[in-house]
Amino acid sequence: MPELPDVEGFRRVLSVHAVGRKIRRVDVLDTGVLRGVSADRLRQTLTGRRFGRPWRHGKHLVVPIAGSDSVVLLHLGMTGALHWSSDRHRHDRVVFVFGSGELAYRDMRKLHGLRLARDEADVRRVVAGLGPDALDLTRAELREQLAGLRRQVKPALVDQAVIAGLGNLLADEILWRAYVHPRRPCTDLDADDFARIHARMRTVLRQAIPQGRVPPRKTWLTGRRDEKSGSCPRCGTTLNHGRVGGRGTAWCPRCQPD
Repeated sequence: MPELPDVEGFRRVLSVHAVGRKIRRVDVLDTGVLRGVSADRLRQTLTGRRFGRPWRHGKHLVVPIAGSDSVVLLHLGMTGALHWSSDRHRHDRVVFVFGSGELAYRDMRKLHGLRLARDEADVRRVVAGLGPDALDLTRAELREQLAGLRRQVKPALVDQAVIAGLGNLLADEILWRAYVHPRRPCTDLDADDFARIHARMRTVLRQAIPQGRVPPRKTWLTGRRDEKSGSCPRCGTTLNHGRVGGRGTAWCPRCQPD
């Protein structure tokens, strides 16, 4: 599932290859990813235009259209991605054709998709239900978002209405580094817990963003969690696996006691 580092990587792909170049054609190969816009309207709005500088909020990618009030909104869901390529893939859903290549919105499961916002006010309405972006979150804001919630800490972290941008892998990695069990109630967290969670969140994001993904390093929990006899990179204890808030979760029973 794309998380904040992945979406940052897709933003870079778009910025490097597509921003400022004229869109010669828009090929809508599957209308199943269009949300609130027809294929004809999308083509009419974008053909001959240029993408402006994209920005991101959580897992949403916001792409202004130069010389227009319209804005493309991409939510990449579980399997969405942007690829700069001249070769078509069977899961390409919408392809923006330029003189020097093609930018493909590729998505296997089509759980979310592409919107065409009328203006910036429309964009604000779409993202209004999201929490603050994880990359910009201060320690005080983290505590404000979580303190007092009557729920476990991991489901709170991956709830986009609480904090935007964190997914399953990031939440597990952050909590493991912060020595916090994923089932700890938010009401049980103290000032030191919030300080550790915030510090580890910033470290994990800073290290993952240049990779454009959550890297499967052996020194990270995410590099060991899928091994048959996966062990904690810090203490060597065999990892526990279970479901927390309905999501597959890994943690170290020694570093993250109940």
